[in-house]
Amino acid sequence: MTLTTASKHVCCGGALGFYTVQSEALGFPTTFGVFIPEGASKDKPVPVLYLLAGLTCTQDTFLIKSNIVRFAAKHGIALVACDTSPRGANVPGETDSWDLGVGAGFYLDATQTPWRAHYRMGTFISEELPKLVASQFPVDATRQGICGHSMGGHGALVHALRSPEKWKSVSAFAPIVHPAAVPWGEKAFTAYLGPDKAAWAQHDATLLLKAGHTHPTTILVDQGDGDQFLERELQPWHLEEAAKAAGQKLTLRRHAGYDHSYWFIQTFIEDHMNHHAKILKGV
Repeated sequence: MTLTTASKHVCCGGALGFYTVQSEALGFPTTFGVFIPEGASKDKPVPVLYLLAGLTCTQDTFLIKSNIVRFAAKHGIALVACDTSPRGANVPGETDSWDLGVGAGFYLDATQTPWRAHYRMGTFISEELPKLVASQFPVDATRQGICGHSMGGHGALVHALRSPEKWKSVSAFAPIVHPAAVPWGEKAFTAYLGPDKAAWAQHDATLLLKAGHTHPTTILVDQGDGDQFLERELQPWHLEEAAKAAGQKLTLRRHAGYDHSYWFIQTFIEDHMNHHAKILKGV
């Protein structure tokens, strides 16, 4: 697949680039960001961490706002950040609200008309993007982790629980842990997956744990108790209860006063980078 370089920057001693590619999964071009730390080469590939941002965000958001690049550089770990949805599909209604359609792909493959032709972020994240990155950049695809925020936290948890052999480490900030039972998830799942709640369960971290899906490593989750979406949309206690029942190792940290913003993420992003480095590099 041919990459077009949108921009490239020297950052923290490494190279940060944004690239556009014609996606087979999505059916049209999409842009993603990649940070390669200093010293990485084809002969010395490095572990890689995939970053999934939340509602309304783009491939830029996590890389720019989280302050993660400096810590990835310190650990010698590459970063990959994709967009949060297809763009340009021109699906009727896709720009009518901020929590469905553009900027709100929920990292799954839609099965319902008119979404299913292009809203296939699940396949893009799980298959197409990792293969592309491994073929074009000096990363070790056998040592890859996944991290996300809010909708992206939902995506990180679901992908890691469904394919733990692929995603060796996982963490999340303020994730939507039980989308099948909260307004954001109910709206998206109804549109993308239809009314059958059995299909919803395959994209819900709490329900996946209840169904026996676990991850061999500890899942790290940070949640602010001043988060404006805590009670209505996030409800981390569901994940905590399901993990306990499933025997899943989970570190769920609650932080007084912190909200849903990237100021919260900046505060604890080093801990997440350390968490992934410990697993991906054994340090």
